[in-house]
Amino acid sequence: MNLVLLGINHNTAPIEVRERLAIPAARLADATRTLLHQPGIREGLILSTCNRVEIVTLQDEPSATENNKADLLRFFHEYFAVPPHTLQPHLYEFREREAVRHLFRVASSLDSMVVGEPQILGQVKESYTIAREVGAVSSQLDTLLQRAFTVAKKVRSETQIGSSSVSIASVAVDLARNIFGSLQGKTVLLVGAGKMSELAARHLIQQGAANILVANRTQSRAEKIAAQFSGPTVNTEAIPFDDLYAQAPRADIIITSTGAPQKIFGRSHGQHFLQRRRNRPMFFIDIAVPRDVDPGMNEVEGCFVYDIDDLQQVAAANLADRSREAAAAETIVSNEVERYQQRLQSRDAVPAILALQQNAEAIREAELTRAAKRLAALTPEQREAVDALTRSLTAKLLHPQLVALRRSTEGSESNTKKQE
Repeated sequence: MNLVLLGINHNTAPIEVRERLAIPAARLADATRTLLHQPGIREGLILSTCNRVEIVTLQDEPSATENNKADLLRFFHEYFAVPPHTLQPHLYEFREREAVRHLFRVASSLDSMVVGEPQILGQVKESYTIAREVGAVSSQLDTLLQRAFTVAKKVRSETQIGSSSVSIASVAVDLARNIFGSLQGKTVLLVGAGKMSELAARHLIQQGAANILVANRTQSRAEKIAAQFSGPTVNTEAIPFDDLYAQAPRADIIITSTGAPQKIFGRSHGQHFLQRRRNRPMFFIDIAVPRDVDPGMNEVEGCFVYDIDDLQQVAAANLADRSREAAAAETIVSNEVERYQQRLQSRDAVPAILALQQNAEAIREAELTRAAKRLAALTPEQREAVDALTRSLTAKLLHPQLVALRRSTEGSESNTKKQE
């Protein structure tokens, strides 16, 4: 297996780089097909989230490492129209065992901005489903990804890393609460009605927000979110997307999480909103990638814009509380990487065992054929005895080699179990 993983994430690249590589869900199948057509790639998967874009590939010619990387860089350049020199300072590359480890850590939410958040596993599964549908994932990557899902489940069940509800959406709401001290009496506008908006609405209500506006290009989705969270103490309203700019000044906090390819709010919008609000401040928390809010709006006095990278400081505080559980999760991942590698070795030993047995049997049969004239005088019972004797001798001669091959994998596997 020549496993190669190339990518960027929130630790290696700022949002202005990540947003240039972001792939909307509607384009993920096309991007995966395009990846599969690159030279030497047998299987492939693309993971694109607000915090990372990663390509996992199974490639031919394991010795041509630089060619492998050049092919993937060319894919980035051609598909996203981003020059290689712009990407290279931010790229990381993992191969074989380290690629397996990284994939296990990602699926287990150990490499997330918010360690322990549950959304990443669903995003990996969605990428896997799309890759299977377009024929980009088959035998070997399928086995690896299924194992990654099992490891993530094990981390969740055997540690408390996901014990409290934490996500990018919850961190965004924590930031809003920190800004105002309290969300009581504040009006919040959610722009976008996807999973992230649902999570944000849930956390907003938990923190005391009682007035929530929802806007989405598909009005029925906005109405569904508004109806879902409406209650005796919570006022919700779905506003038409065409009225977004007219209604936005009602909000003290705007949380955006759309998949729009262009900015929704620009600097001129901020100036207009502040006039309508009589210069009362507005806070924009932009958790979309690509970004929904022009960062230039920060230059408008009274407008404060926070993007997803600004959430890292809040996320770091959450990580401090989870460091012990994260350490336990890292141990699980390390053990599972070893176990997976041993299974690969064991699988690789099977053809060697079969080849030894087949070669020995071919030699045995060739020798019996050469001696056929000398054995012609033997009775059928005697010929059967000679056949059984040669089979027994062949098996005994092969036994040390077969035992050594099996022990080379079984021994290392038992060592891992002792470590656990």
